[in-house]
Amino acid sequence: MYISVVEPKHTMSLTLETAVDIEKIQSIFAAHQKRALLLRRSTASERIAKLERLREMLIVHEKDLQQAVYDDFRKPAVEVSATELLTTRLAIKHTIKHLRGWMAPRSVPFSLFMAGTSSRIIAEPKGVTLIIAPWNYPITLQLEPLVYAIAAGNTAILKPSELTPHTSSLMARLVPQYFAEEEVALFEGGVEVSTALLDLPFHHIFFTGSPAVGKIVMRAAAKHLASVTLELGGKSPVIIDETADLRDAAEKIAWGKCMNAGQTCVAPDYLLIKEALQIPFIEEFKKTVERFYVNGGERVASSPHLARIVNQKNHQRLVGLLEDAVHQGAQVAVGGQHEAGERYLAPTVLTQITPAMKIMQEEIFGPLLPIMTYQHLDEAIQTINAGEKPLALYVFSKNKQNIDKIIQYTSAGGTCINEVVLYFGHTDLPIGGTNNSGIGKSHGIYGFEAFSNLRPVLRQRIGLTGIKFFYPPYTEKVSNMVAWAQKLLG
Repeated sequence: MYISVVEPKHTMSLTLETAVDIEKIQSIFAAHQKRALLLRRSTASERIAKLERLREMLIVHEKDLQQAVYDDFRKPAVEVSATELLTTRLAIKHTIKHLRGWMAPRSVPFSLFMAGTSSRIIAEPKGVTLIIAPWNYPITLQLEPLVYAIAAGNTAILKPSELTPHTSSLMARLVPQYFAEEEVALFEGGVEVSTALLDLPFHHIFFTGSPAVGKIVMRAAAKHLASVTLELGGKSPVIIDETADLRDAAEKIAWGKCMNAGQTCVAPDYLLIKEALQIPFIEEFKKTVERFYVNGGERVASSPHLARIVNQKNHQRLVGLLEDAVHQGAQVAVGGQHEAGERYLAPTVLTQITPAMKIMQEEIFGPLLPIMTYQHLDEAIQTINAGEKPLALYVFSKNKQNIDKIIQYTSAGGTCINEVVLYFGHTDLPIGGTNNSGIGKSHGIYGFEAFSNLRPVLRQRIGLTGIKFFYPPYTEKVSNMVAWAQKLLG
């Protein structure tokens, strides 16, 4: 879930003098550096108490958060609760339940050459962390990484997106009410604020956004050799084969494509379908959209259950993709309507798609679903492998051989079989991309480990070592011992 591949222009005209208080940023960062040293000794109970405060913030201010997201997206309150508040609260509950176990030192068995030693792995805090959040899910994609930063014993500086000003402003008011500034701080602003923060020597940076900006973040992190978690994106494909249940597939794909008006990083991006199934699938998709969004004969545009595009810039970009595809020969099979003033774009299905169209060159990040057909499954696999590795890949099939072949011959950050998007909410699955779609994993213990240094500790008894025979001088006896050891290994 992230900022689109084509970065929207920032809506505010900011300057360093008017928008960025460099001294304040540096002062708070220095306070975090001092506090991080103390938090290294924090207990599970102390960290859990902070997570409880975060949960309290979500509960007490649920209506405020729903309204803020509505003001930014016209997103239905139920969808805000399900995709923003519920997911964050699940992460908090799961983390509280397992934190003591995650923090406990892990014993490591010894091998023959380590006889006499004892070893363990300690999860220690990385220190001062930066969390840069996107605009499309401005609550959960800001706060869920914070859950793991707190759980791992770090301080955190938050940078919400300026493209969702109502939600960012509310978060800026709420965070200081629940956390000490030297432990959790939040800075609003545009690219200048992000640039000022990235100049600082953070120990870990968690960024959710586009691959283009991810490269900028990674370059900034490299200056200080800071570790990074980059949750990026890409064109997440869906494959439907001849054994799929088309009604089931259409319903799930329509839900994943239209939720948050398609502004979801793991939304189905494009569809590869057996040629003979294209028309019946489109019919099922159209019926699903009508069932979801047409109430009492009203237009889809009047539905209170469909969110809007975040701003005019992104709406214009999506309409441009639609018009370019049609200009190059694509056919609108479903939808196609749009209203700039309302930032409305109908759930739209396009056929006669070719790889040269712009809609197949960048992540769509909106409710447009281009369909490409194939005769043989290998063609679909080749189409996927011709592009960058996606964040998600979805397969609708009852054929185990086909499913196994797709998984074996493709690569993606994550995959669902006969489902879309849902894996992102699973607290025990590692969520993240691969290469162009991301670096590192998050959620559950993987989120905790992303903000932790897994420190190995080996203890030896005084006066005893299993490698004493290998000490200099390298006599014939030592040479024989090394030869024996290599022979023993085979």
